[in-house]
Amino acid sequence: MTPELLTEADAGELLTVQRAAYLSEARAHRNFDLPPLVETVEQVRAALADPAWRVWGVRDGGRLIATVRLRVAGAVGEVARLAVAPDRQGEGLGSALLLAAEELAPAEVTRFRLFTGERSAGPLHVYAKLGYRETHRSPEADYQLIHLEKPRGRAPAAIR
Repeated sequence: MTPELLTEADAGELLTVQRAAYLSEARAHRNFDLPPLVETVEQVRAALADPAWRVWGVRDGGRLIATVRLRVAGAVGEVARLAVAPDRQGEGLGSALLLAAEELAPAEVTRFRLFTGERSAGPLHVYAKLGYRETHRSPEADYQLIHLEKPRGRAPAAIR
């Protein structure tokens, strides 16, 4: 798996993968207005063009199958929109892509942060396995968002 930086030309394909991947989260949280589902192709293009964001993807036979975004804010790398095509979930692509994004982050990044909904059992398990720890919760609709953080260099639990 070799992540590639995505460009504005990849916006439509990225949005397709993202929407397909986040449907299960929307069902789990009974909220189909999740930002990854209502984001427009213009907003995706803007993120891809914004130098504060790094957006990587993984392709298989030319098809985009996984993507993740990282926004650098000082010493913090804010991870967003980790998405794997539904037919490729469970293969470890999301974990591998997240670890690659951490590795590819600029040297000044010393901590990574992300959040997900409390009903996201699969992602929460993966994040814990990769060394992310809950820092706090915040209300969202009728559920809580769980905010997680990881210092750079913390080895995933599976290889400690």
